[in-house]
Amino acid sequence: MSLPTRPLGSSGFHITNVGFGSWAIGGGGWAFGWGPQDDAESIATMRHCLELGINWIDTAAVYGLGHSEEVVGRLLRKLPASERPLVFTKCGLTWDVNNPMQQAKRILKPETIRRECEASLRRLGVERIDLYQFHWPDESGTPVEESWAAMVKLIEEGKVRAAGVSNFNVQLLERCEAIRHVDSLQPLFSMVSRRAAEQLLTWCKDHNTGVICYSPMQSGILTDGFTAARMSKMAADDWRRRGPEFQEPNLSRGLALRDALRPIAARHAVSVSSVAVAWTLCWPGLTGAIVGARTPLQVDGWIQAATLQLTPDDLAEIAVAIARTQAGSGPAEPPKSSS
Repeated sequence: MSLPTRPLGSSGFHITNVGFGSWAIGGGGWAFGWGPQDDAESIATMRHCLELGINWIDTAAVYGLGHSEEVVGRLLRKLPASERPLVFTKCGLTWDVNNPMQQAKRILKPETIRRECEASLRRLGVERIDLYQFHWPDESGTPVEESWAAMVKLIEEGKVRAAGVSNFNVQLLERCEAIRHVDSLQPLFSMVSRRAAEQLLTWCKDHNTGVICYSPMQSGILTDGFTAARMSKMAADDWRRRGPEFQEPNLSRGLALRDALRPIAARHAVSVSSVAVAWTLCWPGLTGAIVGARTPLQVDGWIQAATLQLTPDDLAEIAVAIARTQAGSGPAEPPKSSS
């Protein structure tokens, strides 16, 4: 299966417009886990993604406190080099091994960045990370210039091919860009969480910085089968139990928006999930969407987003639904093309 690709800024990578997000395959037992997850199922899910044509996987050291990277590494070791996907991972969250349920600290000191890079290389079983990203802005007092200089050294040493950031604002992007080009940004972006469209997408488009958004289905809210009743059945350590968008009145607003997508999905003969993901791909400056799944069947539920072409009427209808349901915040409709 051939999926559309887009250049990830000026990095030289051409990535499919949807990629596999491995947050949930880190399993449970840590502060932002999704509950228990079977590793064999995770590997089968990633294999299915590759068979469908997806050519990149996004992970992070903190997912499962190293476990997600280990599972991705197990997949990579079973694949011929010619069939390996691009692998993107992240650093900058330091956890306490003795207290896994404690939230990780946001630390981007040069020495911790290097230490984390070496650990990720070992877990993934690779000699070089395709895209290495800062997960969150530092909270330890380290100037971002020092952090970004450490990233540049890793590139010069051949341990990293391209460098990006996640959850950064325009001011931090500017400070990094002054030292070395920022290859990519990874922001939260969905029909509910639209703030990235206020400034970030435009900045990245103007600076030829790729954008891969996370949680385009709002961690499950914008999927066909999610209900408020499912909340009570979630694992006790599923982070969504305390997530802001899963609390009222936000949850009801999000589900009302999801329901408003059903006629659009029916017109295109696709899932609501596919509509939600395809909507993010309509925004100028957006390169690709990171989409999670825990089973191959879940991948089948959103893969059509890669080829779904939403019409101007669809986008206008969604904007009206956003206003009516009062779900989330941020711009509700992509800017009209000037051509």
